[in-house]
Amino acid sequence: MGPSAGEQARCGGFRRSPERGPSCSVRSLEGAVVVVVGASGGMGTAIAAELRTRGAVVLGAGRSGPDIVLDIRDSRAGDALVRGALGLQGRLDGVVVAAGVVAFGQLSDTDEVTIEELFLTNAVGPMWLIRSVLPTLAASRGFLAALTGVVAELPVAKMVPYSASKAALSHALAGVRREVRRDGVAVIDVRPPHTETGLATRPLEGSAPALPRGLDPAAVARRVVEAIEAGEDEVPAAAFGAARSA
Repeated sequence: MGPSAGEQARCGGFRRSPERGPSCSVRSLEGAVVVVVGASGGMGTAIAAELRTRGAVVLGAGRSGPDIVLDIRDSRAGDALVRGALGLQGRLDGVVVAAGVVAFGQLSDTDEVTIEELFLTNAVGPMWLIRSVLPTLAASRGFLAALTGVVAELPVAKMVPYSASKAALSHALAGVRREVRRDGVAVIDVRPPHTETGLATRPLEGSAPALPRGLDPAAVARRVVEAIEAGEDEVPAAAFGAARSA
């Protein structure tokens, strides 16, 4: 027997799992309106596609849209996201932040403008965006997921500013999760290892070192969406062991 309307409301978009008992343990994405920031990138494209297979209504957001035009480096990006989602679909149930930039090289050789851009795109901009979308997500008892990456766990030489920017966002997510738990908003920190999205071929500065073959974006996307459905707080790098590219 399925959950009652009251249980659905109490669980804020979650449905009760018979296998897990009466707790709000499984989120249904059927009909959920989800905005993917960075939807034109390799990881954003894969996540958007996976969300659609679960029945979500996906809106792509970024400098080229396609549905909501915004620049994550702009402090008003979150307002544009909310305005776009409510204008197009009348609600907002989830946000996935899959935008980011990378740079390579010794810290002592890295241009200050590059360091600033890394933090603005990977940490400060996402925090501005999160601040703006939280009230709307609280109203729908929705979710926020952001990709920080393995470098948030294990800082890498010759990627120091990039690692630090991702670690900053990871720590912000942990704090925000505590702040909004009573509002029913799920906050998920996703930290996949190197994934074959093409990002390493488009650095702001420097050249990527020789890297082992990365994970399959489609497999990573499945794990991300599974975490959203299951209400996980974080998906550490070790959780992606089966997502290797063929």
